[in-house]
Amino acid sequence: MKGKRFDVKQFLGKNSVPVLFIIICAVLIPVSGLPVSYILNEAMTRLGRNAFLILSLLIPIMAGMGLNFAMTLGAMAGEIALILVADWQIWGIPGLVLAAILSIPLSILLGLMCGSILNRAKGREMVTSYFIAYCMTGVYQLVVLYMMGPIIPILHNTLKLPRGFGIRNTVSLLQMRQSVDNALAVYVGGVKIPVLTLIIIALACLFIVWFRRTKLGQDMRAVGQDMNVARDAGINVDRTRLISIVMSTVFAGFGMIIYLQNMGNFPTYTAHTNVGMFCIAALLVGGASVEKASIGNVFLGVLLFHTMFIVAPAAGTKITGDSMIGEYFRVFISYAVITIALVMYETKKRRNKSMAGQELAAAQKEEAWNIVPYPMVASGSASSAWARPSSARGRKARSSGLSALRSSWA
Repeated sequence: MKGKRFDVKQFLGKNSVPVLFIIICAVLIPVSGLPVSYILNEAMTRLGRNAFLILSLLIPIMAGMGLNFAMTLGAMAGEIALILVADWQIWGIPGLVLAAILSIPLSILLGLMCGSILNRAKGREMVTSYFIAYCMTGVYQLVVLYMMGPIIPILHNTLKLPRGFGIRNTVSLLQMRQSVDNALAVYVGGVKIPVLTLIIIALACLFIVWFRRTKLGQDMRAVGQDMNVARDAGINVDRTRLISIVMSTVFAGFGMIIYLQNMGNFPTYTAHTNVGMFCIAALLVGGASVEKASIGNVFLGVLLFHTMFIVAPAAGTKITGDSMIGEYFRVFISYAVITIALVMYETKKRRNKSMAGQELAAAQKEEAWNIVPYPMVASGSASSAWARPSSARGRKARSSGLSALRSSWA
């Protein structure tokens, strides 16, 4: 048996975005002039910082809900939990664990709200989730700016605005900065490897692999492939989709806590605004699509996308003398990758719809051929009878029968 021949054109067609980013990074790294050890160290830091957030996008894709822009809701839950923990002065890993526990009920509540809305917007989940994120940003700012202090008790004045209520523009987490990253950290060739952070990410990956094999995971995959067939098979489609969004929101809350403990502080009102956009862009750079994504896409996307983030400003400075060129370039790339992915998804969707229409037309035409009268000529006689041809006779028999009928009419 001959092995399957490697098709370069097909490979490039399926992996055009990762290949393009590999080429971009290969060009920018030598131009930037940055030491390889610095690039590796930054890439490892960003891998630990962002991977958990991006993993939260996989479950809604598996359920056929596309790219979950509303993962920002989970990020907001994580921020609120960290504000409360900072006010209670619980630092280090215990504070992060408490923040994760506090984020769970907030994430579940926001996920239930978001999932209920998306169930009423089937087929338009991505654009709906995008606007849900914008809407809830206003609600989050209302809570943090006006309700924290008068309604939600805030004990320490260092967190509050001078007027006595509302949270300051920046929340300091210096006393828990990189608490997880530094625990069990090892250095290899000057590169810091955050072992505990990578273990947590590995456990999340194992959970996703295990979850795909469970009954609920199989139901999500069935719903993602065809909601109508899944519904006919007895699967509660709306409930399954709702659970996928809730799980994604909870994961995003955990991921935001890991992200912010690495940073050491965060802008209270804007920290979550670009999280969803950059996470989705990184996932797409890794070779994922609106309909299909894997754990491998997550890690490849983080490395390629953030390597470009590391070297682009320095390369822009070397080429044009202005580091902001690199900043503009990487922001442009982020939006461009998402736009291209959505255009390709819509094009594929319309092409499949067109092909389905053509197949339906062909089937109707075939049915029309089947009801045409067919002469049955007995052996050794000129008698004929009218009968509907069986499917076993095939097109050739029908064609010869029609020719004989036309000859008899002539």
